[in-house]
Order: sequence, then C-alpha cells, then structure tokens
Amino acid sequence: MCGIIGYIGGKKTTDVLLEGLYALEYRGYDSAGVAICDNKDIEIIKSVGRVSLLEEKINKESKIKSNYGIAHTRWATNGEANLTNAHPHKIGKVTLVHNGIIENSDLLKEKLIKEGYKFNSDTDSEVVAALLDKYLKDNDVLKAINLLIKDLKGSYALGIMIDNDNKLYALRKDSPLLLGIGEKENFLASDITAIIKHTNKYILLEPKEIAVLEEDKYEIFKDGNKIEKEVLISDSKGIDNSKNGYSHHMMKEIMEEPIVLKRLIDRFSDEKERKNLDLSNYKEIDIVACGSAMYAGLVGQNLFEEYAGIKTTVYPASEYRYKKKIYNQKTLVILVSQSGETADTIAAMREAIELNVDTLAIVNNPDSTIAREAGKIILTNAGVEIAVATTKAYILQVCVFAMMAFTTGKNKGLIKEDFSLFNEVPNKLKLVLEKQDEYKELAKKIYKKESCFFIGRGIDYALCMEGSLKLKEVSYLHSEAYQAGELKHGTISLVEEGMPVICIISDKELKDKSISNLKETEARGSLGIIVTTEDLDDFDNYLKIVVPSSSKYTDSMLIVPALQLLSYYVALNRGCDIDKPRNLAKSVTVE
Repeated sequence: MCGIIGYIGGKKTTDVLLEGLYALEYRGYDSAGVAICDNKDIEIIKSVGRVSLLEEKINKESKIKSNYGIAHTRWATNGEANLTNAHPHKIGKVTLVHNGIIENSDLLKEKLIKEGYKFNSDTDSEVVAALLDKYLKDNDVLKAINLLIKDLKGSYALGIMIDNDNKLYALRKDSPLLLGIGEKENFLASDITAIIKHTNKYILLEPKEIAVLEEDKYEIFKDGNKIEKEVLISDSKGIDNSKNGYSHHMMKEIMEEPIVLKRLIDRFSDEKERKNLDLSNYKEIDIVACGSAMYAGLVGQNLFEEYAGIKTTVYPASEYRYKKKIYNQKTLVILVSQSGETADTIAAMREAIELNVDTLAIVNNPDSTIAREAGKIILTNAGVEIAVATTKAYILQVCVFAMMAFTTGKNKGLIKEDFSLFNEVPNKLKLVLEKQDEYKELAKKIYKKESCFFIGRGIDYALCMEGSLKLKEVSYLHSEAYQAGELKHGTISLVEEGMPVICIISDKELKDKSISNLKETEARGSLGIIVTTEDLDDFDNYLKIVVPSSSKYTDSMLIVPALQLLSYYVALNRGCDIDKPRNLAKSVTVE
C-alpha cells in the first residue's frame, strides 16, 4: 500500500525523496507529497495523482534549500483521495507520514477535539500527529513517542519531523519500515527498493522500536533504552523502470515469464535443491494467501491432492486468522505472498508459529517480513513487478507448487515421470506469448461487453479464478469464475445474449462435462470461448485459445499467461490505466 521515504544528509533532499517515491510507485497509490526542512522552516507540497505531478509542483513551488525530509505515496483508506487527505500531515510541531490504519482513531479524535485540536482531513494519520503534538507539550520527543505508542491501536509505520529539532524519527507496528545506513546520510523507507541506489546497508525496525536519524549517526530505542541492531546487506538490484520497448510494464513482465520460469526450474533441477520441495512428512497442508497468490494456492491444492496424496485446504488469509484451528503434528502451513508484507498473511503466519505448527513461505522478496519469520522459505526470484496486477510472480508461485507436488509424489512412489518434464515449459511458453494477434482479435470481441464468465472443473476452475481476476483488475469489465457444474444452480440466470463465457479445458476426463456446461450457456445466447491444449483441441466451431500440450503438472503455466494477454488487450481497448488500475495496491499492508 502506501510508500514512505525519508532522508537526512548532504544531497538535494527533494531529488532523493522523489527518486524514492518513483521506486515505490509499484505499490499502488492515489496521491503523493513531501515535507522538507532547512533546519528552520518546514515546507509541505502535495498532489493528487502521479508522482510526476508532484515533481512538477515541487519544481514550481519549492522555495527552501533543505537537508532532510519525508515523503509519501498514499492509497486512500480513511478519507477519499484528495489534496487535504494526502500526506504529509502537520499539526502543531509535528509533521508526519503514515502507512497503516489506526483502529481507535475516532475515539482519540473525539478526545483531542475536546482539548482544542482542529482537524482538516478525514484521515487517522492527522489524529496521530495531533496526539504526538499533545504529548510534546510536557515531554521530550522520545518520551512523547513512547506515550504515543501506548495509545495507538492498529498498524502503523511512521516517519516524523518535529519543528526546530532537525532529526528524523521512525517507528512501526505491523507495517514495514526500515532504516538505510549511508556515509554521512541516513534513510527510512517502506522497502529497500526506495533507497538501494544510495545504500545497500539497512536495519529492520521491529515493532515499537524508535529510530532517531541524523546526518552522521543513528540511534534506536525500545522501552526507553538504547539498543544495538544488526546492519544487514541487501543484494537487491533495485527497480528497473524501463519498459524495454513495451508500452506497459504489464506486457514487459508477461514477456519475461519464460526467462524467470527457466531460472526457477534450472535451480531445482539440482537434486539437492529439490529436497527442499519434498513435503512427504506432512499429512495435511493449509495454504494461506490473498488474491492471485491464493489462486496459485488453489492450483497447488489440486496438484497436492491428486498427485502427492496430501489433504490440502486453501484459505484467504483474512478469514484464516479468525478461524478456529485444528492442527495435528503433521500439518504444514504454506504462506504465499509476492511482497512478503501482506498484513493478513503475516498475521496468519505468526499465529501458526505461536501454535508450534511448521510454516513454509513462497515469497518473492527476501528482505520481507514473511521471508524473515517463516520456518522455511522458497524464494521465487521473479524480480520486482512494477505493474500492480501480478503476472510473472503468479506463474512462479504455481511452478513452485507444481514442483513440490511432483517431488513429493515422486518420493512417495506415486509418480513415474521424470523431473525433466518441467524443462520443456519455458520454450512452450514462448510459443504461447508469440500469438499476440490471436489475443488482440479475441479481445475485440469482448471489450465492449458488460459481463463475462469463466467456467471450468477441477484444476481448471482454479485457473478460471485467476483469469477472471486478471480481467476485472486491469479492464474493469465485470467478470466472475464458476465451477462449470454449478452454473445451473442459479447463476445461469445471469447469462444474456452475447455474454462471453470462457471455458477452460485441460483435463481430458472432465472435457465432455465442461463442454456440456458451456453449451447450456450457449442455449441462452452466450458467446462461447474455449481455452484448451493442443491434444484436446477438436473445437472447430468455437472461438478459442489453444496452447501447446504439456503435462498435468505444467498446463496451468501455459494457460494463464494466455489469459493474462487477453486481459491486457481487453484493457487496452477499453483505455484503462493498465499498470496502475484504479483503487488497487501492490502491497496490501493493512487488513
């Protein structure tokens, strides 16, 4: 969600802050702002919309030569996206930026109003600024922040400036925040990508730790005591903002899928590495994730149960954390997250750890909270996705699940095939991605429609879930996924003349059943479209997408990229902001 960057040092502050905000754009946002200080005056400049608009305002309006400041990209939670609600916020002596949600902000606000404070915005963040200003009247800064911590309920990452203090302060609870350590300069940031061009040295702040940053030093306190923290070294390469000639980052990232897929498969071609994929010791698996990561988990569920003989259940993390858990000693909880900072998934992971249940994370960001805290991790190494809608990260998550199911089934004597079947997938995926003209033509038949259905059975239903999500994410076309056999139980009443119904068929055993369900919708006037594999293709009278034949473990890695491209071209025809869809965030760090 929101992105935070702070800087104190000898460089031009606005240059560093803007560079950080551009690096954080991938997280999703709807407004941005900076607060800078020249050791005397604080100047706040904000804008609604892209960071580029903020940069234009800074170039026109900024009047001071600053040496430290804080900046923020906001994704609206409390209050709509407008200039008043944009960060930073200033009340009294306090200027701050905030990521997270303060759950008791309404109660705190009522008390502060009675004490004479006035509020301009609808945000919970402004309440935090007022409360800290109140405590500063009778306490030094550290004591005031500690009192603030005791009063706040919810999640937060805070970057703070105090009038006439000339330091930066940072603290967090449940929302990510780190310090960047440089030579006569220091940083704070939501993630390492925002500062990696300046330093690869960083410190991870833990909940309720307070960092105090000056140009030539930093200190960290907890419960009033100064503490020492390990300085870590990141191997992150930062964000490559280039599009390599493509019109959108989404297209670039789809076209990178064969490359990152081959890299992942090559890594686990080593038998020693493949031991990390063996889950033979477990009787049950809970897969916990959100959004596309959860739909990757649904693919994993089908593969684990069918080919590895392990009972598997998939849960949305937002529900799992409130569910009564019934574990046995042979249960594994798998957490899936592209960012590694998904708030609901983190909470579910921590609960499982507290209950002494084994945890394994499939994650892309090695510096993330989930990567650090899970019992075991498998890194997908997709590289940073700038487009908000995930593409290559999803495919790698599916690949990890497929390789785990295969390896486990093989070690249990349930599978006869050889791991080499995975090696053919990247080249076959290239063939899928080369059919751009076919996806363009099919998109022309869909983009003016109001609604669309995806239907499938078994593992194909899992693919429908992701295909449908991708279409509505980037094109805003209403789309739903259904188990093909469930349509007749009510939902078929929604089928109208010309409505696209996309039927995915990759399982020979379920082919005839799925086709019969598609025909039921065609009898009500639907536009039937089939997505299938070459070996099952005998659908001469249908609009269709046909991908190369592969294997039962790898078909999904060819089908979903085709659906990603279809969604891309539908969105392109509808004139949508493909890389930054409205209302969406890349890293959802609040409930």
